[in-house]
Amino acid sequence: MNEIKRKGARSAKDIPTDILAQLNSGEIETSNLMEWLAVDQRLLLENLLAENQRMNYLKPVLSKIDQLKKQTVNTINEAIGTGILEQAIKNNDSDFLTTLSLHKADLVRCWAAYTIGKNENLNINETLNQIKPFSTDKHFGVREICWLAVRAKVAQNLTKSIEILSKWTTNQDENIRRFTTETTRPRGVWCEHIEELKQNPKLALPILEPLKSDSAKYVQDSVGNWLNDASKTQPDFVKELCKRWEKESGTKQTRYIVKKALRTVN
Repeated sequence: MNEIKRKGARSAKDIPTDILAQLNSGEIETSNLMEWLAVDQRLLLENLLAENQRMNYLKPVLSKIDQLKKQTVNTINEAIGTGILEQAIKNNDSDFLTTLSLHKADLVRCWAAYTIGKNENLNINETLNQIKPFSTDKHFGVREICWLAVRAKVAQNLTKSIEILSKWTTNQDENIRRFTTETTRPRGVWCEHIEELKQNPKLALPILEPLKSDSAKYVQDSVGNWLNDASKTQPDFVKELCKRWEKESGTKQTRYIVKKALRTVN
């Protein structure tokens, strides 16, 4: 597991040639954001498909990337995941999707997350259950991409999603608890807003309430950011909720969340 212990270069030009080659061939994981951004996803895709005898998937998936108006790490990631899903459905190839989800390269597991999020054959219950293991991935990139991958479907099925995710808020794994708030953030980062939650943040109380004094800073930051998002459209709701939380729960965790939640209002 040496690759996890690597610190990683601070700039793209400082990434050693042999490390970049291993990243592009999917032999190791990226160790920081700089490496994550430096991976040539087209080359990684080609190496993955060659290794799994599926080179017939390459052209159709690459054409998905070429059709993108804006090519960023995230849009390419999504295009590859969507393209692989289409080929797997066409070829009745669910085994390959399993291979992706267990792959040692973090970016390949990110593609796997999109094969779940973009699969129209899965209902919201199946989608969230299948994405759940990705929310506990040891790699930061996979944990971020997995909520992005399902967010559009969550927004389309908001009531049911909140009902399902509210049951995850008591999970022992802080990553799963954080997933519930990151997926539903009204404004989110690098993604479309959820208008319904911007206008009516009260809908998400079944998720927010159980986390108001969460022990993990990772979760506290997410809850604080969620409420800060909401404060930009519904400041009174956030102020009243924070006031109530401070009365009901005098913990330092709640105080930290409240401070973060009110940073725009104040």
